Amino acid sequence: MEYGSGGGGSQSAGEHDASDSQEKRKRYHRHTSTQIQRLESMFRECPHPDEKQRLQLSRELGLAPRQIKFWFQNRRTQMKAQHERADNCTLRADNDKIRCENIAIREALKNVICPSCGGPPLNDDSYFDDQKLRLENAHLKEELDRVSSIAAKYIGRPISQLPPVQPIHLSSLDLSMSCFGNQAMVDHVLAPSPSLNLDLLSAGTSSSVPNFPYQPPYLSDMDKSLMSDIASNAMEELLRLVQTNEPLWLKSNVDGRYVLNSDSYDRIFPKPNSCPKTPNLRLEASRDSAVVLMNSLALVDMFMDPNKWMELFPTIVSVATTIQVISSGMMGGSLQLMYAELQVLSPLVSSREFYFLRYCQQIEKGTWAVVDVSYDFPQDSHFGPHFRSRRRPSGCLIQDMPDGHSKITWVEHVEIEDKTLPHRLYRNLIYSGMAFGAERWLATLQRMCERLTYLMITSDSTVDNPGGVISSAEGKRSMMKLAQRMVTNFCGSIGTASGRRWTTISGLNEILIRVTVHKSSNPGQPNGVVLSAATTIWLPTPPHTVFNFFKDETKRPQWDVLSNGNAVQEVAQITNGQNAGNSISVLRAFNTSQNMLILQESCIDSSGSLVVYCPVDLPSINIAMSGEDTSCIPLLPNGFIILPDGETEQEGDGASTSSNANRNKARSGGSLVTVAFQILVSSSPSAKLNMEVTTVCNLIGSTVQQIKASLSCPT
Repeated sequence: MEYGSGGGGSQSAGEHDASDSQEKRKRYHRHTSTQIQRLESMFRECPHPDEKQRLQLSRELGLAPRQIKFWFQNRRTQMKAQHERADNCTLRADNDKIRCENIAIREALKNVICPSCGGPPLNDDSYFDDQKLRLENAHLKEELDRVSSIAAKYIGRPISQLPPVQPIHLSSLDLSMSCFGNQAMVDHVLAPSPSLNLDLLSAGTSSSVPNFPYQPPYLSDMDKSLMSDIASNAMEELLRLVQTNEPLWLKSNVDGRYVLNSDSYDRIFPKPNSCPKTPNLRLEASRDSAVVLMNSLALVDMFMDPNKWMELFPTIVSVATTIQVISSGMMGGSLQLMYAELQVLSPLVSSREFYFLRYCQQIEKGTWAVVDVSYDFPQDSHFGPHFRSRRRPSGCLIQDMPDGHSKITWVEHVEIEDKTLPHRLYRNLIYSGMAFGAERWLATLQRMCERLTYLMITSDSTVDNPGGVISSAEGKRSMMKLAQRMVTNFCGSIGTASGRRWTTISGLNEILIRVTVHKSSNPGQPNGVVLSAATTIWLPTPPHTVFNFFKDETKRPQWDVLSNGNAVQEVAQITNGQNAGNSISVLRAFNTSQNMLILQESCIDSSGSLVVYCPVDLPSINIAMSGEDTSCIPLLPNGFIILPDGETEQEGDGASTSSNANRNKARSGGSLVTVAFQILVSSSPSAKLNMEVTTVCNLIGSTVQQIKASLSCPT
């Protein structure tokens, strides 16, 4: 009975559960589309309705308030889940992107070069390798102590220490990748031979020398006030130097240039705290004026921006940076503490480094003045011995003209301490003031302002392309920007700025060739190790004659040994100045690869001239001609720098006028021609440069021989 009653109780319980489930299924209610639409509309307006709103909805839709409450709860949960799923998808995509970047970085790290030793990178377990080395070191120290104690028993006295390890001295035949300071320049004379071993050193600078540029630890309000006073006094001095002729400036009877009267200067501008003059200290002072194709506001903007300033003077300013802006008011004057390195495009001439204040002020409407004056850090004498040049108040007065041009009067006044004599080839050029003087600054400024003006011209009047290869103004501007980057690259590779170290090698016919190497990893340059080589020769030929020789495409086979004597055709030409020599050309050599063209820019002014060229493949030229971005096109330019030798002729009519034509006539001496090549030698920092150095030296030697033969110059 108990079993039966128990079984019957169990059966009734099962029937009860079944009836409950049936009741639940009966209670399930699906809302109509009208109800759902109204609920969704209310949810968008108010996701959390209060009790009064729920009661109103229940009466309106015929639903219980509890149903309304549960629907909103479920809808909020559903929305939260949707947002979480969307966030998860976004995070998953970001995670995949980071994973791909991580894989790419890991692959790139496999080819990373250690900046200190030039060796391969550490593996992923560098921490454990470090711990392993520490344990090994401790074990070896214990072994050393054990062996020392055993040896002491036989020697009869304790061994206090091991003999000192002799340091490994690097051979003077090594080419350093980088070294700070102009004093680091090396002039070893080598003869290239099969046994020559030039290993690349690390790119890091010595820890004893601060990194460029020197950053003052802190500029107090007193320092800034002192800088403002120095800049104001410098501005007053510059304005007097610009506006006063005699007795401050005397006109030369040789070439018509203005020469500073030192006695009058010292009397008008006494320096109470000036240092005593040393035997090697000399002064360079020059003044010149010219009209340029740019208004004063645009010029002031470019002078106060270090990057634009470098672009405006690519052949003079190799490095420029603003260390700190002291004041930035344009009308009241803008004052900056800056650093710059100025150069002559030759490895034979040391660059000049300056820490200086640049002060810009509007004198009156349409007239601005910009003055530079060196600034010494009295609390930090570390850099004192390194700098051999100081800028006395120098700069320019800019005056607007009615036609949108500007008249500029430029003054350069510099103290130079010649610790070593300038190279004999450039001695006359430097001592005459033509290397760093006002005339060179203004000649470069005139030419670059013309170039910028021609860059903005949208008509086809400046483009000569018979085949119509440059079909748009955007293509012309893109080609001009590409050529400008090529020239800037070339100018930065040939001087001694930033402590670039050159080694002298004896080439063919005992021609001395300067060689240096550097790592190239910037966008727009080939990745790897670049070998730069240059030599300077004197030719008894006027500079304009030499320039025309290099510019003439029909004479290119006479000096371009890479063309193997083949003729060259000009595909397109872009004029970028009033002088016919200022142009950009696209050249094609016959009987060579049809996929390779030559991009060339030539520029000339009264201070000198350049011919820079670079092989560029056809797809890259098409990118430039179509107006697209050219910043990633790799360039490794070669070229020539032609400068006057600084000799002046006493005869002629140069004394009667100061025009550039008669100046050039008065100094129509010989030419200083610098031949410079760059080649990509290797992507490895430990590459042996024997063959590459020999090749580039033979290339330069052959080029020099052919130039002299073509110009009928004695060898």
